[in-house]
Amino acid sequence: MTLQWTVVAFFLYAEITVNLILCVPLISAQRWRLIFSWRIWSWLSPYWNKSFFTIIMVLIVLFLDALREVQKYSGPEPMQDAKVNPNVYDHVHMKLFRAQRNLYISGFSLFLWLMMRRVATLLNQVAVIMEDSAGLQPQIDNAVRAAKQHQEDKLTLKQSFLEKEKSMSAAKQQLKLEVEKLAGQLKTAEEAVRKSDADIEAMRRQAKGLAQEYDRLLREHHQLQNLQSAEDKKDR
Repeated sequence: MTLQWTVVAFFLYAEITVNLILCVPLISAQRWRLIFSWRIWSWLSPYWNKSFFTIIMVLIVLFLDALREVQKYSGPEPMQDAKVNPNVYDHVHMKLFRAQRNLYISGFSLFLWLMMRRVATLLNQVAVIMEDSAGLQPQIDNAVRAAKQHQEDKLTLKQSFLEKEKSMSAAKQQLKLEVEKLAGQLKTAEEAVRKSDADIEAMRRQAKGLAQEYDRLLREHHQLQNLQSAEDKKDR
């Protein structure tokens, strides 16, 4: 194995180790956020993006070179030469094996490099979300308590409204009974008034008859007095 592929292989082993450590469930996202907030990372941050894309470009170049080697040694021409000479056959297969090995090493290195950055980003986002949710938890609890209090106030208001409605219904029934009672009393009073009007009319008629009888008797008395006066004059 050449020096460059030895470096890539060690880089792959390091990526596997780091990804395994990042995926350990015993280390929480908050701890990873504390680790990512160290001063060394802020010092390395100006060079991080450049290094990240540089390594991607190097791995892509190595991957394409390994792919070219695989296509080169798996083509028809090397196989025809290998059939003619057995030594060439072993050499071609050895080269093909090395090219495939290099292809896998560069491909997995590129994949794990991208996955490692994605895992670190997700861990940081999860830590931020957990911190925000922890900060929002008191507000959520206050909102839940306010909702429960509002529900209790609503039930209390509903019960008071039902009680008030019952009392109003009873008062309405009592008022209806009083109205019926007053209507009966009014009817009795009207009958009494009609009866008294009839009695007054009868007394009025009786008084009128008595007045006419008095006038008649008075006229007869005057006539008798006149007749008696006339007889007294004649006797004299």
